[in-house]
Amino acid sequence: MRKAHVLYKDAEAGLLIQLEDGSFTFKYHAAWLADTNKPSICLTLPKSKQEHQSKFLFPFFYSMLPEGTNKEVVCRHNRIDADDYFGLLMISAKHDNIGAVTVVKYKD
Repeated sequence: MRKAHVLYKDAEAGLLIQLEDGSFTFKYHAAWLADTNKPSICLTLPKSKQEHQSKFLFPFFYSMLPEGTNKEVVCRHNRIDADDYFGLLMISAKHDNIGAVTVVKYKD
């Protein structure tokens, strides 16, 4: 199982997890849900108490991945398999993103 912190404007909003079977879950933190001033990170992952589940990387996060030559360079430089979307997301979405959301490797 692999985990990543999902930040919205540098504030931790939730946790993205890739399970052993390759599926994904995203869950907002309780404090984020309780604060009515905090928005959903995107329209397809609305703020709710239930955990969001998907057999594949959520389209919102998939859209943050580099494509084409940029993807090849990032994968080669970081020794990541081109089909390892979660690994690629943790490398490429931790900074220098378009928008307010960043994804960083999970730290206890």
